Amino acid sequence: MIQVRDRLPFVFEDLGEQQVKNIVRPLRVFQVRDVGVVYKDASARRVLSLPDKPSIAVLPFANMSGDPEQEYFADGMVEEIITALSRIRWLFVIARNSTFTYKGQAVDVKRVGREVGVRYVLEGSVRKGGNRVRITAQLIDALSGAHLWADRFDGSLGDVFELQDKVAGSVAGVIEPAVQAAEAARSSNSPTTDLTAYDLYLRAYAMVISSATEVPEALRLLQQAIERDLRYGPALALAAVCHLRFVMDSGDDPHEDSHRSVELARRALQLATDDPGTLANAAYALAYFGEDIGAMMALMDRALALNPSFARGWYISGTIRCWAGELDTAIEHVETAQRLSPRARIGTSLPTIGAAHLFSRRFDEAVAKLQLAIQEDPSFPPAYRFLAACYAHMGRLDEAREIAGRLRAITPVISPRVLQFRNPEHRELLLSGLRLATGEAE
Repeated sequence: MIQVRDRLPFVFEDLGEQQVKNIVRPLRVFQVRDVGVVYKDASARRVLSLPDKPSIAVLPFANMSGDPEQEYFADGMVEEIITALSRIRWLFVIARNSTFTYKGQAVDVKRVGREVGVRYVLEGSVRKGGNRVRITAQLIDALSGAHLWADRFDGSLGDVFELQDKVAGSVAGVIEPAVQAAEAARSSNSPTTDLTAYDLYLRAYAMVISSATEVPEALRLLQQAIERDLRYGPALALAAVCHLRFVMDSGDDPHEDSHRSVELARRALQLATDDPGTLANAAYALAYFGEDIGAMMALMDRALALNPSFARGWYISGTIRCWAGELDTAIEHVETAQRLSPRARIGTSLPTIGAAHLFSRRFDEAVAKLQLAIQEDPSFPPAYRFLAACYAHMGRLDEAREIAGRLRAITPVISPRVLQFRNPEHRELLLSGLRLATGEAE
């Protein structure tokens, strides 16, 4: 072997393992350059530090069709996804001009993460067959190389722009809760003595979404976050939701929790600017405690205009519309949330759909959703109340009383606060069903 180090005026740069055409296994690749040569794009070789919020780069999608004319579709698909992700205000998204420098290259995701300074990388491919196209995408943690999410989308090329919009919205809708879950998991491994307001918020958010039993601990973390930053809008709005959940879960309306929830929500709105998450959580709390329902629906429309792929926003919009009596729209909006986030939980979607079916007197459909809701979270009292009322109005009194008994095991309050439901007929339908379920009507 010839020794060339220190003998020739060349520099060898380790580019890591690369996939090379016609060779099965990746090869370790080195770039050779003259010591006097300066890169035109020297920044591409710098290791950039991570920004102070979650960061993502969307790499050019590979055209697997062997059809050069499909390059425009693949590139347009990536541009639409970047645009959709850019609407997520808490997410730092690398611009197209930076990521498209990797087009046509077999790249190492960890190296990309270092060079553009991101924690997460989205990559994918486009494959065409006839008039059909299949798009695959996967989200990767650029630090560890772990795959966080992957999926595929099929569609017709009959309307290219409609297909690009649909896929971009679906990808962005899934990426938001996936990144939030990954950030929460990362934060949970941080020392408890070194938590920022953002870390505390992340931990609390995961608890609020997961189970009713986690809400008290979530509120404790949010109070710590607010103490660290009195103007932290997302923490204020989520704390308002926690106080709302205390009232919702117990069915009672203690003045302290309702007053505190409204106060926090209004403070959050003053600081929200154009943050869809803060707007949505604040609107959720204010609508529950009697704020003008039309104004709160308009606030949700604004949040969804800012980020049409905001899954939790669609869920909250559906819930508020259920309270307003717009039952079919409520179901449509919550189902949109479920399509955007089919894996990560973003709220109590099933109880909301069940309630909308109950108030529409579609009792069979309501029962199916509410049974699933109780399986998903056995600690959420409203699901039991809606289900007991359904069974009672169907004449299935034994089952209604069995559900009422299970409700008593988790809360002493059977008949709930119902003022959030603006239609008096809906309130009476729920309360009369509960009276039948508990034997009070007799």
